[in-house]
Amino acid sequence: MEYADESGLQRAELRDAEGTLRFLLGGSAIATFESQKTGTHYTYQVRASEGPGPVSHFVSVLTGPDHFEYFGHLVGRSTFRLGARSKISIAAKSVVAFQWVWRHLTAKRMPPDARIYHEGRCCVCGRRLTTPRSILIGVGPICEAMMGE
Repeated sequence: MEYADESGLQRAELRDAEGTLRFLLGGSAIATFESQKTGTHYTYQVRASEGPGPVSHFVSVLTGPDHFEYFGHLVGRSTFRLGARSKISIAAKSVVAFQWVWRHLTAKRMPPDARIYHEGRCCVCGRRLTTPRSILIGVGPICEAMMGE
């Protein structure tokens, strides 16, 4: 859902649990989860499984500018499990954050003190926007710095 904040800028924030679940389970979703308490954020990719079986989606976290690292999957479109081939620990903050948000969403409530943004693209170079500020203003940090020169 898009809305204008106090400054009049458009934000791309998902604000209801059912809509957020639909978005994340859409097949190739990229979303940023941000803690309002700490300012910490993680960007996740949730992709539909193409094969038969109980796994419906694969979950990855952004670990570099354009690299998502697989860490788990969804079973039956609701239950999260750490993947056996994950190089990321179940105790990693990014995994803990995903599980916390996922539990809230599947209980049909938005997580308190968290914001969820859909993925946007930089208006300058077309790359993915992954930080909350970039999503807010529509330009990535590198392009923003070049624009300011």
